[in-house]
Amino acid sequence: MTVDEGARTVTPGRAAQELELRRDEFRLAVQFGLVRTVPAGEGERRRVERCELDRLRAAPDFPAGLRERVRAVNTGEAAALLGITADRFTRLARTGHLSPVRFSLNRYRAVVWMYLAQEVLEFGLTCPALLTGRLPLDLRERLAAHEDRRPRNWRARRLGLLLRATEDPWRRAAAIASLLDPVQVAEVVDDPYERTHLDRLRPPAPGGMPVAAVAREIAERLTRADDPDEILWHRLSLALALDEARADRQAPHAGETSRVGVGARVPTVPTVPAKLSMPRAVPARALPVRGLPAGGLPVGGLPVRAVPAPVAAASAVPVPVVPEPVPTAAGPAGRPVVTGRPPGRSVRGRLLERLRRGRATGAARPRRRRRPVAWP
Repeated sequence: MTVDEGARTVTPGRAAQELELRRDEFRLAVQFGLVRTVPAGEGERRRVERCELDRLRAAPDFPAGLRERVRAVNTGEAAALLGITADRFTRLARTGHLSPVRFSLNRYRAVVWMYLAQEVLEFGLTCPALLTGRLPLDLRERLAAHEDRRPRNWRARRLGLLLRATEDPWRRAAAIASLLDPVQVAEVVDDPYERTHLDRLRPPAPGGMPVAAVAREIAERLTRADDPDEILWHRLSLALALDEARADRQAPHAGETSRVGVGARVPTVPTVPAKLSMPRAVPARALPVRGLPAGGLPVGGLPVRAVPAPVAAASAVPVPVVPEPVPTAAGPAGRPVVTGRPPGRSVRGRLLERLRRGRATGAARPRRRRRPVAWP
């Protein structure tokens, strides 16, 4: 980022202060497109231009109007806005009539869903029949089956925001893959380089994720699809998004860099090795082996014919035949090591054979005389 860009843009924290918004409210304003941001150099960092801040502050209802459009309420506050009980509002949210904008975990590790106050008021105006009286039969049957569409609706809203925020096909595919389990992604994406590229482009976790391990595991479970039909839908969407991404460009493989462009292959120039000096050819000689007849070593009573050495081509370089070294064993200190011993049975086998031979001949080892013990 240059000095000029730093003068005409501000950080998100500074922009939230000048717009009189809290961090979570400013994050919602950016997600819903109320506050436009611009990329700042390489990476995922974004900044807000000064002209954008001037446009928002010039509105006649600033700052109350902007704050009201991003105000999020919990279940009790939303029920108060509609004039109904919190239990009835929860049942309406579980059947999918309202979509949460974010969630958090309280100290009891219970999920607290947040809703836009503006959407809650609009629902009260469009569906007044659901606010009073008995709920319809189909809704009661879905509630009896313990249906809860709040996590799915939140994931759908988040995916829509992620897809609208980018035009890059690989980033769009990564946004869809972030809603699936790694096993599901591996079944759709066969190429490991493509899976690595998608994981590199995975969108950041939603704001307000807990730090504790148990609470974070619960929050991460909410960010992934769990319904069979939802999983199938995202798998098909990921396959179609991959086709578009592959048509645009291939994923980078090992040894390639993404500075030329994400997924762009960098041509490599092969290096020419220096001219090597070949050793002088030495004629191969057959090594004499003691105790072997001319016809070969008899195995199991059948003579084995000697295999003639292959005739080297005229252009091939003859390789000298070097006798295989005999492995040497390190012995204890002060004791010579025998290196030319012919292969035979192990020491343990010879000792066992001597023991059996002694028992067969009836030879008994003489017993040593015990020394008398003098008792006090």
